[in-house]
Amino acid sequence: MSDSAATPALSQSASASATTGASVFDIFKEFLTIGATSFGGVVPYLRSALVTRRQWVDDKEFVEMLSISQSLPGLNATNMAILVGEKLRGLAGSIAAILGICLPGAVLMYVVGVFYRLHGDHNWTTAALKGVAAAAVGLVLSTVVGLSKKSLSRNIDFVFMAATVLAVNRLHWSVPRALIVVGLVAILFHRPRTKKAGEAS
Repeated sequence: MSDSAATPALSQSASASATTGASVFDIFKEFLTIGATSFGGVVPYLRSALVTRRQWVDDKEFVEMLSISQSLPGLNATNMAILVGEKLRGLAGSIAAILGICLPGAVLMYVVGVFYRLHGDHNWTTAALKGVAAAAVGLVLSTVVGLSKKSLSRNIDFVFMAATVLAVNRLHWSVPRALIVVGLVAILFHRPRTKKAGEAS
């Protein structure tokens, strides 16, 4: 067998091993860590944990799952947890992932809520929140740049991206409406095209 034939087989084997090697407890522990440490925005932490460190999904799958999560009601993080958990271990994996990612946030937000009610009007509290907001924007931007290098392969993809931003920010469309309209146009543009008889090689 040639090296070129063996390489895809080895790649598929490694991918399958990474997926089946994830236990329900591993899923719960990983999403518990993400939920406890994802300050300012969860998407960069999800990509770092699921794609870079654990290699449970690749960038293509991550973008597809993120697109589904953003198109459906609910939080992106919880939707992603359900999708990844189901991919790895079915229903049990989804339950473990959703519990893991929600538990730290629920506890911390209760504590923060009590603190904010008592000290929310303090100057230092306001300054801290502004700093966290700026860091959150930077985290999201870094993830967008990283994903765009692999997801936006053609110039027309940048047009679709810009159209979505303009529709939401300037035309004040709802996110689902913008995704449906721009998404349908993008699907029609990228649809598989049959070659004409004269163009067949």
